[in-house]
Order: sequence, then structure tokens, then C-alpha cells
Amino acid sequence: MNLLDGKHVSEELKKQIAIEAAEMLEKTGRKPHLVAVLVGNDGGSETYVASKMRNCEKVGFKSSLIRYDETVTEVELLNKIEELNQDKSIDGFIVQLPLPNHINPDKVTEAIDYKKDVDGFHPINLGRMQRNLPCFLPATPFGIMLMLEFYGIETAGKNCVVIGRSNIVGSPMSILMARNSNPGNATVTLTHSKTKNLTEITLKADIIIVAIGKKNYLTADMVKDGAVIIDVGMNRETSEKTKSGYKLFGDVDFENVAPKCSYITPVPGGVGLMTIVSLLKNTLSAAKKEFYN
Repeated sequence: MNLLDGKHVSEELKKQIAIEAAEMLEKTGRKPHLVAVLVGNDGGSETYVASKMRNCEKVGFKSSLIRYDETVTEVELLNKIEELNQDKSIDGFIVQLPLPNHINPDKVTEAIDYKKDVDGFHPINLGRMQRNLPCFLPATPFGIMLMLEFYGIETAGKNCVVIGRSNIVGSPMSILMARNSNPGNATVTLTHSKTKNLTEITLKADIIIVAIGKKNYLTADMVKDGAVIIDVGMNRETSEKTKSGYKLFGDVDFENVAPKCSYITPVPGGVGLMTIVSLLKNTLSAAKKEFYN
């Protein structure tokens, strides 16, 4: 069993991003600029956004954080998004999810200029992704592709099972793995909570990507020997044994599944770190106008 070490891969990729950001500063006199919009006080969102800001600093990006109380109206938020769309000093921005119930997340996503949509969720970016055209890819699936590429994991012709069909991970992941690209060219089965005989399906899989949001959902009896396991799960449970007061668990029963695998991602220390690197890569691409003028 080999660990797919998100910490190692992300650090290596960040070195390259920092070099390119420094070159951009030298040539143009400006740094790539990422803005994050945070609504309310969700603990998970606070942690994610703080990490994104910290990593921007590490690679030589400019970052800005815009905070709103959870009582902010949808109209106020949409007006701010339009302001950010028009601001030429900003290369990319994200609106951190989840949002309060009175704000429609689809409206917010569609209001973001797709040329600044470094989270890769705008319908135009998703459509271009499906057609294998240059675009900003959704950060978590992009991070998984970068990890597979870094470790040289063969995906062409392999049976890949994706568990979970969310718009953020499962659905775009299935498209990326099936595209005519490297990594990619896999034969993909997209499964979800209504799938029957899931174990029969996963036992045939060479690669399993689990993004179902349930602790220890994938068990050892569902995995064949030598499979590659990507665990996207991030399930928090309170714990008196940790400084933070909680412990993270993946969607995979790591202890029992790991001995059967050729490669597996840990939680924490796996996919989560790759998501942030993908966001940085998208922001750098936006600053360099690699996809859109």
C-alpha cells in the first residue's frame, strides 16, 4: 500500500506556482489577486478560507477577504459580486459555500463572471470542461487529477467508480475521468445513494473515488486487491483527544481498506490539500489570461 500524500504533492506544486507568480510580478509589476467572500460564521468555512488566504501569501499572491454577516440579503451579495466582476485588479474570486438558506447558491454561482470563476462552478466552465476545452476546473476534482498525474497512476482503460453525484465533486469527477485526456480515458460508473448492488460494482473497480459524505462508507469487503482509492470525505466529530476539539474522518474505512490497496489517500492530508492548490493554479491561470482574454 502506498499513500497518495496530498501534503507532499501540494508543496511541490506550490513551489512551481510561486516561481510563476514571481515571474509575473517581475514582468508586469503585479501579483495574482484572489478574493474570497465569506458569509456568516460557519466553522468549516472559516477554516477553509483562512487556509486559502494563508496559502496565497506563501506563493506570492495578493489575497483579500470580504466578510458579511449571515443576515446579508441576496441582493446585497449579488451587487458585491457584480462589483468584483468589474474590478480589473481582481483576477479571480470565490464565494465560500454553504450560504445561508435565504440566498440561492445557483443564483450566486451564475452571477460570477466565468472568466473570474476560479472555483470552476459556472455553467460555462462546466460546459467547456465537458467538451474538453480550456477552462477553470472545479477545484477538488482538479486536485484529484493533479494527484493522479503526479504519482503517474495509469487511468486509461481502467474501471473507475465514483461514489456520490454532487455538482461540486462527484459529477464533474466522472466527466474528467472519462474525458480523452491524461489522466482520463477511464471507463466510469457514477453511483449514488439510489444505486443498487453497489458492492458488486465497486468490486470490479480499479479506481474508486468516494465523495458521499458518510464516515467509513467504503468498507474492505467492497474493494478488490490492488485498487486505487481516493477519499474525498471530510467528516468532523467532536473529540477530547485533539487540540482543535474535533477529529476528521474520511468516507473510507481507512484502517481496513488500506491493506488491500495499491494507493490510497489519507484523511486528513490527502485530497483537501490538493483542493487549495487547484484554486491557486486556477487563479494563476486567470491572472495570466491562459483560458480567456
